[in-house]
Amino acid sequence: MNCSKRKVICSAPGRAGIIGNPTDMYGGAVISCSVRMRARVTVTPSAHLVLETSGEECQIAGRDDLRPQRDRFDVARAVLDYLRLPPLACRVRYESEIPLRSGLSGSTALVVALLQALLAWQGEYPGHYQLAERARYIELNYLKVVCGYQDAYMCTFGGLNYMDFRGKQFYREAEAELFATIEPLAAYVPELPFVLGFTGVQHASGAVHKPIRERWLEGEAAVVEGYRRITEIARMGKKAFIVEDWPLLGRLMNENHAIQRDLGGSGESNERLIGAALEAGALGAKLAGAGHGGTIIALWPWEDSARLEQALGEAGASAIYRPQVTPGATVEEDGD
Repeated sequence: MNCSKRKVICSAPGRAGIIGNPTDMYGGAVISCSVRMRARVTVTPSAHLVLETSGEECQIAGRDDLRPQRDRFDVARAVLDYLRLPPLACRVRYESEIPLRSGLSGSTALVVALLQALLAWQGEYPGHYQLAERARYIELNYLKVVCGYQDAYMCTFGGLNYMDFRGKQFYREAEAELFATIEPLAAYVPELPFVLGFTGVQHASGAVHKPIRERWLEGEAAVVEGYRRITEIARMGKKAFIVEDWPLLGRLMNENHAIQRDLGGSGESNERLIGAALEAGALGAKLAGAGHGGTIIALWPWEDSARLEQALGEAGASAIYRPQVTPGATVEEDGD
Protein backbone atom coordinates (compact mmCIF):
# COMPACT_ATOMS: atom_id res chain seq x y z
CA MET A 1 0.00 0.00 0.00
CA ASN A 2 1.26 3.46 -0.90
CA CYS A 3 0.99 5.25 2.46
CA SER A 4 1.32 8.64 0.79
CA LYS A 5 -1.99 8.01 -1.01
CA ARG A 6 -3.83 6.04 1.64
CA LYS A 7 -7.36 7.09 2.53
CA VAL A 8 -9.71 5.82 5.23
CA ILE A 9 -13.39 6.79 5.19
CA CYS A 10 -15.79 5.71 7.93
CA SER A 11 -19.37 6.69 8.66
CA ALA A 12 -22.09 6.06 11.23
CA PRO A 13 -25.85 6.80 11.22
CA GLY A 14 -28.04 8.72 13.60
CA ARG A 15 -30.91 7.02 15.43
CA ALA A 16 -34.44 7.57 16.72
CA GLY A 17 -35.75 5.93 19.89
CA ILE A 18 -39.07 4.21 19.23
CA ILE A 19 -39.99 2.88 22.66
CA GLY A 20 -38.27 2.21 25.96
CA ASN A 21 -36.04 5.27 26.07
CA PRO A 22 -34.50 6.50 28.31
CA THR A 23 -34.21 3.20 30.21
CA ASP A 24 -30.93 2.41 28.44
CA MET A 25 -29.46 4.42 31.34
CA TYR A 26 -31.22 2.27 33.92
CA GLY A 27 -30.69 -1.36 32.93
CA GLY A 28 -33.84 -1.33 30.81
CA ALA A 29 -34.74 -2.09 27.22
CA VAL A 30 -35.18 0.07 24.12
CA ILE A 31 -36.36 -0.40 20.54
CA SER A 32 -34.60 2.04 18.24
CA CYS A 33 -34.12 2.58 14.52
CA SER A 34 -31.47 4.21 12.40
CA VAL A 35 -31.93 7.29 10.25
CA ARG A 36 -30.50 7.87 6.78
CA MET A 37 -28.36 10.82 7.82
CA ARG A 38 -24.77 9.96 8.72
CA ALA A 39 -21.61 11.38 10.22
CA ARG A 40 -18.59 10.77 8.00
CA VAL A 41 -14.84 10.91 8.68
CA THR A 42 -12.02 10.90 6.13
CA VAL A 43 -8.40 10.35 7.17
CA THR A 44 -5.58 11.09 4.71
CA PRO A 45 -1.80 11.58 5.04
CA SER A 46 -0.47 14.96 6.14
CA ALA A 47 2.78 16.38 7.45
CA HIS A 48 1.07 17.08 10.79
CA LEU A 49 -2.05 16.02 12.67
CA VAL A 50 -4.76 18.37 11.44
CA LEU A 51 -8.47 18.38 12.23
CA GLU A 52 -10.82 19.84 9.64
CA THR A 53 -14.56 20.44 9.74
CA SER A 54 -16.97 23.00 8.27
CA GLY A 55 -14.13 24.74 6.44
CA GLU A 56 -12.08 25.29 9.61
CA GLU A 57 -8.80 23.66 10.62
CA CYS A 58 -7.07 22.93 13.91
CA GLN A 59 -3.52 21.58 14.20
CA ILE A 60 -2.73 19.20 17.06
CA ALA A 61 0.94 19.48 18.03
CA GLY A 62 0.82 17.71 21.40
CA ARG A 63 -1.38 16.54 24.24
CA ASP A 64 -1.92 20.10 25.47
CA ASP A 65 -3.84 20.73 22.24
CA LEU A 66 -6.35 18.02 23.21
CA ARG A 67 -7.79 20.02 26.09
CA PRO A 68 -11.45 20.96 25.52
CA GLN A 69 -11.92 24.39 23.94
CA ARG A 70 -15.73 24.36 23.70
CA ASP A 71 -15.58 24.49 19.93
CA ARG A 72 -16.42 22.19 17.03
CA PHE A 73 -13.16 20.28 17.41
CA ASP A 74 -13.81 19.04 20.97
CA VAL A 75 -15.37 15.74 19.86
CA ALA A 76 -12.29 14.85 17.82
CA ARG A 77 -10.02 16.01 20.64
CA ALA A 78 -11.84 13.71 23.06
CA VAL A 79 -11.44 10.68 20.78
CA LEU A 80 -7.74 11.40 20.28
CA ASP A 81 -7.24 11.97 24.01
CA TYR A 82 -8.87 8.63 24.77
CA LEU A 83 -6.85 6.70 22.19
CA ARG A 84 -3.47 8.04 23.35
CA LEU A 85 -1.97 7.23 19.98
CA PRO A 86 1.64 7.90 19.00
CA PRO A 87 2.16 11.14 17.04
CA LEU A 88 0.02 10.98 13.91
CA ALA A 89 0.77 12.46 10.51
CA CYS A 90 -2.69 12.70 9.01
CA ARG A 91 -5.58 15.01 8.23
CA VAL A 92 -8.86 14.09 9.92
CA ARG A 93 -11.76 15.67 8.06
CA TYR A 94 -15.27 15.14 9.39
CA GLU A 95 -18.79 16.27 8.64
CA SER A 96 -22.31 15.28 9.57
CA GLU A 97 -25.66 15.27 7.82
CA ILE A 98 -27.39 14.93 11.20
CA PRO A 99 -28.66 18.30 12.49
CA LEU A 100 -26.74 19.60 15.48
CA ARG A 101 -28.34 18.72 18.83
CA SER A 102 -31.47 17.43 17.14
CA GLY A 103 -32.04 14.44 19.41
CA LEU A 104 -30.97 12.04 16.65
CA SER A 105 -27.64 11.13 18.24
CA GLY A 106 -25.52 13.28 15.96
CA SER A 107 -22.66 13.73 18.41
CA THR A 108 -22.50 10.00 19.17
CA ALA A 109 -22.51 9.13 15.46
CA LEU A 110 -19.53 11.44 15.07
CA VAL A 111 -17.72 9.84 18.02
CA VAL A 112 -18.30 6.38 16.54
CA ALA A 113 -17.14 7.38 13.05
CA LEU A 114 -14.06 9.20 14.38
CA LEU A 115 -13.13 6.29 16.63
CA GLN A 116 -13.57 3.72 13.88
CA ALA A 117 -11.62 5.80 11.34
CA LEU A 118 -8.68 6.54 13.62
CA LEU A 119 -8.47 2.91 14.71
CA ALA A 120 -8.62 1.74 11.08
CA TRP A 121 -5.84 4.21 10.23
CA GLN A 122 -3.75 2.41 12.85
CA GLY A 123 -4.72 -1.01 11.50
CA GLU A 124 -7.18 -1.87 14.28
CA TYR A 125 -10.70 -3.07 13.48
CA PRO A 126 -12.71 -3.73 16.66
CA GLY A 127 -15.99 -5.62 16.63
CA HIS A 128 -19.25 -3.73 16.97
CA TYR A 129 -19.72 -4.46 20.67
CA GLN A 130 -16.24 -3.20 21.52
CA LEU A 131 -16.65 -0.15 19.27
CA ALA A 132 -19.99 0.76 20.87
CA GLU A 133 -18.67 0.43 24.41
CA ARG A 134 -15.55 2.46 23.65
CA ALA A 135 -17.61 5.22 22.04
CA ARG A 136 -19.92 5.40 25.03
CA TYR A 137 -16.92 5.47 27.38
CA ILE A 138 -15.54 8.48 25.50
CA GLU A 139 -18.83 10.37 25.73
CA LEU A 140 -19.18 9.76 29.46
CA ASN A 141 -15.58 10.16 30.60
CA TYR A 142 -14.02 12.54 28.07
CA LEU A 143 -16.95 14.63 26.83
CA LYS A 144 -18.61 14.46 30.27
CA VAL A 145 -22.05 13.68 28.85
CA VAL A 146 -24.51 11.93 31.17
CA CYS A 147 -25.75 9.27 28.79
CA GLY A 148 -27.01 5.74 28.39
CA TYR A 149 -26.02 3.09 25.89
CA GLN A 150 -28.70 3.33 23.20
CA ASP A 151 -26.89 5.95 21.15
CA ALA A 152 -23.50 4.25 21.02
CA TYR A 153 -24.99 0.86 20.20
CA MET A 154 -27.40 2.16 17.55
CA CYS A 155 -24.83 4.35 15.81
CA THR A 156 -22.52 1.33 15.72
CA PHE A 157 -24.99 -1.44 14.83
CA GLY A 158 -27.47 0.55 12.74
CA GLY A 159 -30.73 -1.03 11.61
CA LEU A 160 -33.80 -1.64 13.76
CA ASN A 161 -33.03 -3.29 17.08
CA TYR A 162 -34.50 -4.42 20.36
CA MET A 163 -31.73 -3.75 22.88
CA ASP A 164 -31.56 -5.14 26.41
CA PHE A 165 -29.30 -3.25 28.83
CA ARG A 166 -29.87 -5.25 32.00
CA GLY A 167 -26.91 -5.08 34.38
CA LYS A 168 -25.78 -1.75 32.89
CA GLN A 169 -27.60 0.67 35.18
CA PHE A 170 -24.45 1.70 37.06
CA TYR A 171 -21.38 3.19 35.45
CA ARG A 172 -18.40 0.83 35.60
CA GLU A 173 -14.82 0.78 34.46
CA ALA A 174 -14.51 -0.39 30.86
CA GLU A 175 -13.17 -3.83 31.78
CA ALA A 176 -16.16 -4.54 34.02
CA GLU A 177 -18.87 -3.44 31.58
CA LEU A 178 -21.28 -6.07 30.30
CA PHE A 179 -22.23 -6.07 26.64
CA ALA A 180 -25.81 -5.20 25.76
CA THR A 181 -28.01 -7.77 24.02
CA ILE A 182 -28.85 -6.64 20.49
CA GLU A 183 -31.73 -8.31 18.64
CA PRO A 184 -32.30 -7.14 15.03
CA LEU A 185 -35.98 -6.73 14.13
CA ALA A 186 -35.77 -5.41 10.57
CA ALA A 187 -36.66 -8.77 9.03
CA TYR A 188 -40.07 -8.60 10.70
CA VAL A 189 -41.00 -5.06 9.63
CA PRO A 190 -40.46 -4.35 5.91
CA GLU A 191 -41.25 -0.63 6.23
CA LEU A 192 -40.79 1.54 9.32
CA PRO A 193 -44.20 3.09 10.09
CA PHE A 194 -42.85 6.29 11.62
CA VAL A 195 -42.44 9.98 10.91
CA LEU A 196 -39.92 12.18 12.74
CA GLY A 197 -40.49 15.86 13.46
CA PHE A 198 -37.62 18.13 14.52
CA THR A 199 -38.75 20.89 16.87
CA GLY A 200 -35.96 23.16 15.68
CA VAL A 201 -34.92 23.57 19.32
CA GLN A 202 -31.35 22.42 19.88
CA HIS A 203 -30.63 20.69 23.17
CA ALA A 204 -27.84 18.98 25.06
CA SER A 205 -29.09 15.52 26.01
CA GLY A 206 -26.82 15.28 29.05
CA ALA A 207 -28.40 18.39 30.56
CA VAL A 208 -31.83 16.76 30.28
CA HIS A 209 -30.77 13.36 31.64
CA LYS A 210 -28.56 14.48 34.53
CA PRO A 211 -31.18 15.77 37.02
CA ILE A 212 -33.49 12.77 36.48
CA ARG A 213 -30.53 10.41 36.79
CA GLU A 214 -29.68 11.99 40.13
CA ARG A 215 -33.25 11.49 41.33
CA TRP A 216 -33.09 7.82 40.30
CA LEU A 217 -29.80 7.35 42.16
CA GLU A 218 -31.42 8.86 45.26
CA GLY A 219 -34.19 6.27 45.00
CA GLU A 220 -37.10 8.60 44.22
CA ALA A 221 -40.03 6.22 43.90
CA ALA A 222 -41.67 7.93 40.92
CA VAL A 223 -38.49 7.71 38.86
CA VAL A 224 -37.59 4.15 39.88
CA GLU A 225 -41.10 2.85 39.28
CA GLY A 226 -41.54 4.90 36.11
CA TYR A 227 -38.46 3.44 34.47
CA ARG A 228 -39.33 -0.07 35.62
CA ARG A 229 -42.67 0.37 33.85
CA ILE A 230 -41.08 1.80 30.69
CA THR A 231 -38.83 -1.27 30.54
CA GLU A 232 -41.95 -3.46 30.64
CA ILE A 233 -43.50 -1.28 27.93
CA ALA A 234 -40.48 -1.86 25.67
CA ARG A 235 -40.78 -5.63 26.07
CA MET A 236 -44.48 -5.49 25.25
CA GLY A 237 -43.69 -3.17 22.37
CA LYS A 238 -41.36 -5.74 20.83
CA LYS A 239 -44.23 -8.21 20.44
CA ALA A 240 -46.59 -5.53 19.14
CA PHE A 241 -43.93 -4.53 16.62
CA ILE A 242 -43.32 -8.07 15.35
CA VAL A 243 -47.02 -8.92 14.95
CA GLU A 244 -47.71 -5.42 13.57
CA ASP A 245 -50.30 -4.59 16.22
CA TRP A 246 -49.99 -0.87 15.56
CA PRO A 247 -52.83 0.29 17.85
CA LEU A 248 -51.19 -1.49 20.80
CA LEU A 249 -47.75 -0.13 19.91
CA GLY A 250 -49.26 3.35 19.72
CA ARG A 251 -50.81 3.05 23.18
CA LEU A 252 -47.51 1.82 24.59
CA MET A 253 -45.62 4.71 22.99
CA ASN A 254 -48.10 7.15 24.49
CA GLU A 255 -47.73 5.62 27.95
CA ASN A 256 -43.94 5.71 27.61
CA HIS A 257 -44.13 9.40 26.81
CA ALA A 258 -46.59 10.21 29.59
CA ILE A 259 -44.23 8.75 32.18
CA GLN A 260 -41.20 10.61 30.86
CA ARG A 261 -43.17 13.84 30.51
CA ASP A 262 -44.43 13.62 34.09
CA LEU A 263 -40.85 13.13 35.30
CA GLY A 264 -39.89 16.41 33.61
CA GLY A 265 -38.19 14.96 30.54
CA SER A 266 -40.26 16.62 27.81
CA GLY A 267 -40.66 20.28 26.85
CA GLU A 268 -43.12 22.76 25.38
CA SER A 269 -41.87 22.37 21.81
CA ASN A 270 -42.06 18.58 22.10
CA GLU A 271 -45.57 18.66 23.52
CA ARG A 272 -46.75 20.93 20.73
CA LEU A 273 -45.56 18.54 18.00
CA ILE A 274 -46.74 15.43 19.85
CA GLY A 275 -50.19 16.95 20.33
CA ALA A 276 -50.37 17.91 16.66
CA ALA A 277 -49.35 14.41 15.57
CA LEU A 278 -51.99 12.73 17.72
CA GLU A 279 -54.68 15.18 16.61
CA ALA A 280 -53.78 14.42 12.98
CA GLY A 281 -54.42 10.73 13.62
CA ALA A 282 -51.05 9.29 14.63
CA LEU A 283 -51.54 6.17 16.74
CA GLY A 284 -48.73 7.16 19.09
CA ALA A 285 -46.17 9.92 19.52
CA LYS A 286 -43.29 10.46 21.90
CA LEU A 287 -39.77 11.76 22.28
CA ALA A 288 -37.24 10.28 19.86
CA GLY A 289 -34.40 11.50 22.09
CA ALA A 290 -33.89 13.28 25.38
CA GLY A 291 -36.58 15.97 25.15
CA HIS A 292 -36.62 19.71 25.88
CA GLY A 293 -36.25 20.19 22.14
CA GLY A 294 -34.84 17.79 19.61
CA THR A 295 -37.08 15.38 17.71
CA ILE A 296 -40.37 13.55 18.23
CA ILE A 297 -41.40 10.26 16.63
CA ALA A 298 -44.97 9.53 15.51
CA LEU A 299 -46.47 6.15 14.61
CA TRP A 300 -48.11 6.41 11.20
CA PRO A 301 -48.66 2.98 9.59
CA TRP A 302 -50.21 4.35 6.41
CA GLU A 303 -48.54 5.12 3.10
CA ASP A 304 -49.74 8.70 2.72
CA SER A 305 -48.34 10.83 5.54
CA ALA A 306 -49.20 14.22 4.01
CA ARG A 307 -51.80 15.02 6.68
CA LEU A 308 -49.37 14.28 9.48
CA GLU A 309 -46.53 16.18 7.87
CA GLN A 310 -48.78 19.21 7.34
CA ALA A 311 -49.87 19.12 10.98
CA LEU A 312 -46.29 18.89 12.20
CA GLY A 313 -45.24 21.75 9.96
CA GLU A 314 -48.08 23.95 11.18
CA ALA A 315 -47.12 23.11 14.78
CA GLY A 316 -43.60 24.39 14.19
CA ALA A 317 -41.54 21.43 12.98
CA SER A 318 -38.48 22.78 11.19
CA ALA A 319 -37.76 19.46 9.46
CA ILE A 320 -39.59 16.19 8.91
CA TYR A 321 -37.88 12.86 8.27
CA ARG A 322 -38.69 9.23 7.65
CA PRO A 323 -36.43 6.82 9.56
CA GLN A 324 -34.89 4.05 7.49
CA VAL A 325 -33.09 0.81 8.25
CA THR A 326 -29.51 1.62 7.30
CA PRO A 327 -26.12 0.03 8.04
CA GLY A 328 -24.31 0.95 11.22
CA ALA A 329 -20.69 2.02 11.53
CA THR A 330 -19.02 1.29 8.21
CA VAL A 331 -15.48 1.40 6.84
CA GLU A 332 -16.39 2.78 3.42
CA GLU A 333 -12.83 2.97 2.11
CA ASP A 334 -9.47 1.79 3.39
CA GLY A 335 -6.64 1.79 0.87
CA ASP A 336 -4.85 3.68 -1.88
